[in-house]
Amino acid sequence: MSRWQQWWKSTRREVASEWMALGAALFFAIACNGAFWHAFAATSAWQEPGAWRLVIGLFIGMVALHTALFILVLNRWTMKILLPLLLMVTAAAVYYMNHYRVYLDPDMVRNVLVTDSKEASELLTPGLLVSLLVCGLLPCLLVWRSRPVQRSVSRGLAMHAAGLLLSLIVAAAAIGLAYQPLASLMRNQQDIRHLITPGNWVVSLVKVLMDDKASNGPKAEIGKGAAIERPANARPRLLLLVVGETVRAHNWGMDGYGRQTTPKLALQDGINYPDVTACGTNTEVSLPCMFSPQGLRAYDRKAIRESQSLLHLLDRLGVKTLWRDNQSGCKGVCSDLPFEAMSQLAIPAYCSDGRCFDGVLLDGLKSKIDETKGDAIIVLHMLGNHGPAYYRRYPDEFRKFTPTCDTDQLASCDAEAIRNSYDNSILYADDVLSKAVELLKQESPSRDTAMLYLSDHGESLGENGLYLHGVPRSIAPEMQLKVPMWLWLSPEMRKADGIDMGCMLAKRIAPRTHDAMFSTVLGLMRVRADVYAPEQDLLTGCRKP
Repeated sequence: MSRWQQWWKSTRREVASEWMALGAALFFAIACNGAFWHAFAATSAWQEPGAWRLVIGLFIGMVALHTALFILVLNRWTMKILLPLLLMVTAAAVYYMNHYRVYLDPDMVRNVLVTDSKEASELLTPGLLVSLLVCGLLPCLLVWRSRPVQRSVSRGLAMHAAGLLLSLIVAAAAIGLAYQPLASLMRNQQDIRHLITPGNWVVSLVKVLMDDKASNGPKAEIGKGAAIERPANARPRLLLLVVGETVRAHNWGMDGYGRQTTPKLALQDGINYPDVTACGTNTEVSLPCMFSPQGLRAYDRKAIRESQSLLHLLDRLGVKTLWRDNQSGCKGVCSDLPFEAMSQLAIPAYCSDGRCFDGVLLDGLKSKIDETKGDAIIVLHMLGNHGPAYYRRYPDEFRKFTPTCDTDQLASCDAEAIRNSYDNSILYADDVLSKAVELLKQESPSRDTAMLYLSDHGESLGENGLYLHGVPRSIAPEMQLKVPMWLWLSPEMRKADGIDMGCMLAKRIAPRTHDAMFSTVLGLMRVRADVYAPEQDLLTGCRKP
């Protein structure tokens, strides 16, 4: 045995798993909860008389409850596996919580679980490596240097039970010490609990796994008895439904933004809706919601997940469907329906380094349309303004607003550079959308056509220290919830349905939500169904008898 091995062995100390659980809980409370304490300091509770009781109660309660949680899963066999895993995941969580002000609620954890490798690679920054080293690897070395105490199973169970009971008693005492201000804090700042690390992501992960497992059965049919009601001699209809990604209304040129980021769409004869609210603040929530009959007004994630989508209903009625994707999938909206992953095609004109510009969605689209007979709906799911790499979302010729933020670490750029990169992405989206309209105009001799564009959620660009998106909806800033929506109808479609464009323009300023998409699509396809809500249809009241 070498001297190094002798030294390593001689300096290792026995540590009972109960004490390791307490040490880990103390480490997390002190070193890994900066985001929580920062958010707490920003609340009025910090200013109330007796705030010291609340601070002490919070700290002791946090340590005691985490200790109890760790005692349940740590023993001499699992300690050197589970605790390092917990440390490394928490180190990553700490970085994103501190850097982007992320709240690790179930929706955010679910969003993380479905993030593809391309999205994840853009979030692997030097800052993350530092956090993994300081809050993850170094504590892991201490864990690995320890030796678990050897004791009988009966004594181990007894010590575990005693440690668990003592932790719960201390937690109860701490909560009792600060019950009134703590109850007020949790009532008025409900989402602050999603910043308490690592309990936030552990509890959220368990909840996600349990909820998703319970919802994996066959999808319930929607719109039973639905039918398309158009004259027998009516021309077929083609609807292009474009789902944007992370485009916020605040930077949308036609919504009164100081810059014209939508110059080409502004020249098209379309209708812009300036007051639209998203279902959620991430794609995992918004995409299924907008394609569901429940929508935001009756949001029920379980019911949405267990039911078919708008596309399934149309497919059942004989409308040809196609989902073209330059993102991370359709989140179940198009399950078992025709799907094309455009980013996987690696078309040189649009793609490099594993990513494609959104122009790829139009590649070969004309031939796809020509192959489709009868009614059809084609969904284009854009990569859009997906952060943090806004500078990678547009070709060089659209780098109009400068200087730009040419790094994935947004906090290292000033606000103007971030905004410039983001606006350039919208400028490119405007070009793609305008080309899509021109493509639809070519179909006018044989079809009635329309295009509806709607972003899934907005984005924070550093306002109030927030970046990206995914803040719980109840406390989300307007930047993450207000999105652009734009509708174009061909002259032939307007004539066939007797659409009064003056009426449409007059009604466009009314507040709308993502719910408008579901019934507007049914209305454009002239579908009679019990899930059709006329008050949500953008054309209601503007069709002439």
